Order: sequence, then structure tokens, then C-alpha cells
Amino acid sequence: MAIQAQEIEDLIRSEFPDAQITITDLAGDGNHYAAEVIDQSFKGKNRVQQQRAVYAALKGKMDGSQGELHALALTTKAPD
Repeated sequence: MAIQAQEIEDLIRSEFPDAQITITDLAGDGNHYAAEVIDQSFKGKNRVQQQRAVYAALKGKMDGSQGELHALALTTKAPD
């Protein structure tokens, strides 16, 4: 079952309420997305720590072959 871009944004926003979030459906199929998350909480964290925090916010939607979200190209950073 495909997931909607708004659902991805809502899940991320639940953990990062003040973030600037951009979700793009790369293939138009509801399975392959790109997300850019810019949040103040990322200051002082390395990229792996930032991305783990975002993946945790997805609450298992990418887990295994049964996950609703099959691919997410993720860019994270702290605001300039």
C-alpha cells in the first residue's frame, strides 16, 4: 500500500514541530520519496544522528518488505 506525502510530513512533524520539511514524490508512485528536513535540534549532531532521528519519527513505515514506504532519499541539516 502506498503512503501519501502528507502522511510522511505529518509523522516527521510530530517529532520536529518547528522544522522546515519538504517532501517530494520522486516516481509518482507513492513509494519513492525525497525529504529535506531542516531543524534547529540538528545543531551539533552529525548527519547519521540527524537521519536516525528522522527515521525514528517514521514509526516503522520503512521497516522490512512490509513497510509502506520503500525508499526515502533523506537530507537533513540545521538552519544556517
